Amino acid sequence: MMQVVGVRFKSAGKVYYFDPTGFEIEKDNHVIVETVRGVEYGEVVGTVKEMEESELILPLKPVLRIADEADHYIHRKNLEKAIQAKEICEGKILEHGLEMKLIDVEYTFDNNKVIFYFTADGRIDFRELVKDLASVFRTRIELRQIGVRDQAKIIGALGSCGQVCCCHRFLGDFAPVSIKMAKDQNLSLNPIKISGVCGRLMCCLHYEEEAYEDLNHRVPAVGSTVETPEGRGIVVESQLLRERLKVKLLNAPHPDELFTCKADEVKVLRKAYHCPKRAIEEVEK
Repeated sequence: MMQVVGVRFKSAGKVYYFDPTGFEIEKDNHVIVETVRGVEYGEVVGTVKEMEESELILPLKPVLRIADEADHYIHRKNLEKAIQAKEICEGKILEHGLEMKLIDVEYTFDNNKVIFYFTADGRIDFRELVKDLASVFRTRIELRQIGVRDQAKIIGALGSCGQVCCCHRFLGDFAPVSIKMAKDQNLSLNPIKISGVCGRLMCCLHYEEEAYEDLNHRVPAVGSTVETPEGRGIVVESQLLRERLKVKLLNAPHPDELFTCKADEVKVLRKAYHCPKRAIEEVEK
């Protein structure tokens, strides 16, 4: 077990773990840490804790110190310089006629590097742009191309729910999202309804997937042959969240009559066809 402290460098950014090196660090403290990019200023997201070495990327970089007023001042100045750098870079992009959109600019704490984040439809030859920027800022320049999900995370926007995008508010990392999750949750597969402002599948599809997987395992699917307290039949409607079924009984006196029951009251005799409609049609013959 190793003692670690979690630090993030941007609001809702990814949490990285560092060696606290004996400092008494509390949540919401700001610290100066050593990273692969150099010395950085970050915010502590929790108290010092112990983690298994297998869960960490070793060796851990150290916390150099708890930030003081001078460090806070440097960080504020870096934010101000980043705003000015963005304006300058946007002008240079227009001068060079590059088809790219500048999203964000970031100074490292030690001013050793300026990072420009941009989006573009394809590969961009920005060698001349880098030379121009290096002559202006007199420091190392890095242009980093990001995807549309990262763009939404940085800028933020209102989702279809009316809330600010989850990725901008609190998601540290993007979880894998697939169309299977929308199918499991019986959502419309209309891309407009299940896509976020970034144009990719909504992150929130992942939130309830585990619960829906459990429900889909316990609640018979439409088309399953089941034994109910009233006799054998075919499931024609499955209400997952209520865990209730509507079953078309084989021995029903009226063809259109459906029997409603709880999922735990039936025994599955045969799982659903890949095409549930086929199973229902066979009962109606």
